[in-house]
Amino acid sequence: MRDPRPAPNSPTLPAADRPAAEVSGHWLLARLGKRVLRPGGAALTATLLGRAEIEGADVVELAPGLGRTARDILDRRPRSYVGVDADPDAAAAVGRIVAGRGRTVVADAAATGLPDACADVVIGEAMLTMQGDRGKEGVVAEAARLLRPGGRYAVHELALGPEAVLDAIGTEVRQGLARAIRVNARPLPVAGWQELLEAHGLAVDHVDTAPMALLEPRRIVADEGVVGALRFARNLLTKPDARRRVLAMRRTLRTHRAHLVAVAITAHRPAQPRPPTYVNAVGAGRSPT
Repeated sequence: MRDPRPAPNSPTLPAADRPAAEVSGHWLLARLGKRVLRPGGAALTATLLGRAEIEGADVVELAPGLGRTARDILDRRPRSYVGVDADPDAAAAVGRIVAGRGRTVVADAAATGLPDACADVVIGEAMLTMQGDRGKEGVVAEAARLLRPGGRYAVHELALGPEAVLDAIGTEVRQGLARAIRVNARPLPVAGWQELLEAHGLAVDHVDTAPMALLEPRRIVADEGVVGALRFARNLLTKPDARRRVLAMRRTLRTHRAHLVAVAITAHRPAQPRPPTYVNAVGAGRSPT
């Protein structure tokens, strides 16, 4: 049976025609054959999906990327699946993966065009981190709008560890990430992520963390399997421009590993909505004035 996943250099991958020196880090890793691109790896995603109670649920996944999590969601037998991605290539690739069991739409995660209260579960991984403050607010507000009362919002993101809560350290970490991965990554402290969800009327149920070890050999083998890890290593060895970028990314992650952590949070929409609050740049909630 043919594997429906795109090949590492398939033109269906977003930014497939951009040089290795310019493409964003996660799509470069995908081009090299890496399929698990989440901060806490496949294990933290499995924990998140278990907390989300997917079986028999109507599920919306925001920015499904390569569709790895979409496969895992479908394995848990939801009633329905909708993937929402702003990139037409990514949406098409995921559409092939979920064909016959779900569908995808091309839309922004902050403006999906889906009906109010259409989902029991909304899932987003490694996408809020890439948004600025206003973008984060927009996506979480949209997720809350999509959820039915009692519905769950499950996120898996990169967070600043407790040693990085000071503005100077947090800024240094964010700037280092932006230079390495060519994306303006803006992780929040773990408490800041919780406050962001609570500010939109959601009640946090579970918070799980894991080391940020995306490019460490042990994590690569755990996420990709031995064959996948060897394929990734072979591609690195044969593509020097890509290898330089990946090694630079790994150096950055190692430099800041004391200040970075992966976090998975599950929250639900209460039957009686909470009054909204606002969130400032570091994630501290405040009441409207």
